[in-house]
Amino acid sequence: MAMRKDLKSNASSKLVITSVAFQDHITRSLLQSDVSLSDPFLRCKRKAATSPHARGRVEGLHRPDDWRDEREYVLDPAPPTLTLAQKMGLVAPPAERLMEDEWLQVKARSVQQGESAQPCAICREEFRLQPQVLLSCSHVFHRACLQAFERFSGMKRCPMCRRERYETRMIHDAARLFRHQSATRIQACWRGYVARKWYKRMRKTICPKDKRLRRKFFEAKLQELNDSFVRYCHTDTEAFLSDIDRSLSSSRRVFQQLERKSVSEPQENDWDRIQSQAIQRDVWDCPICLTAVCSLNLSTQAATSNRHQHRRTVLLSCSHLFHQLCLEAFESFAAVSRPSCPLCRSAYHKRLI
Repeated sequence: MAMRKDLKSNASSKLVITSVAFQDHITRSLLQSDVSLSDPFLRCKRKAATSPHARGRVEGLHRPDDWRDEREYVLDPAPPTLTLAQKMGLVAPPAERLMEDEWLQVKARSVQQGESAQPCAICREEFRLQPQVLLSCSHVFHRACLQAFERFSGMKRCPMCRRERYETRMIHDAARLFRHQSATRIQACWRGYVARKWYKRMRKTICPKDKRLRRKFFEAKLQELNDSFVRYCHTDTEAFLSDIDRSLSSSRRVFQQLERKSVSEPQENDWDRIQSQAIQRDVWDCPICLTAVCSLNLSTQAATSNRHQHRRTVLLSCSHLFHQLCLEAFESFAAVSRPSCPLCRSAYHKRLI
């Protein structure tokens, strides 16, 4: 009878220890997320952490200088001590924390899936420069979105794969990707602006080969000249016209000086060549009075000179023939001091025949 009583007492004690162990495990694991709601001390600490003065320390990643700091670190606190049930082997102990090599594998799997390039699965917005966290199940979320999800759901479970007991790690892949995309867009906009500016300048300076485009090009040029002329005329018309007159007179003087320098008096052999050119032309009418001049042929020269003794003939250096009186009358009525040939408009020297 005593042995039976001892066995019953040992079994009841083991049952009591087992029940206490399970109760301790349930209290510490399943109800751990709700402890802060009943603990006034933790509630005061939460209010102090969310105060305006402490918000800058808690949300330090929102400051302008924190985008340069791209350190990756684990956000989860140290694992809690084992419960009595876990020590007795009644409940499986929690998994060990991931090492750095395992985090590298998780991140490589996340990069392969393109998690940082896609919007956050909770708020459906781009990550941009906002803090993001990587879960041990290779899913990526906004840090603020994951905290809000855990707070309102009351449990720590991945919103995508429903995995429990995950670890979180602070990463900056989306921020680097966003900065790279922003720099690419800025460069593309600048290159487009430079290309458009260069194309507009080329269109204004180089004439196109197409006939229709060439016509529009010269029409635009002519329109620009007309507009500038009209704008200038609105300011001072008399000064503009006087400038034109001065430009024309200076240009005329320059051309006259060039003609004087370029036309030299022919020599004797040059006059023979000029006379032969006049004979080959076979024109024996004065271009001014339209009457006959003396012929340069030796056979008919005597007869012609007897017939027109009072009207002598002049041979010009351009091989044209005129009556002397007709040419002198033309020179007297000319507006310039050194008139040009009435036929070819070139400067000349003359010789009586």
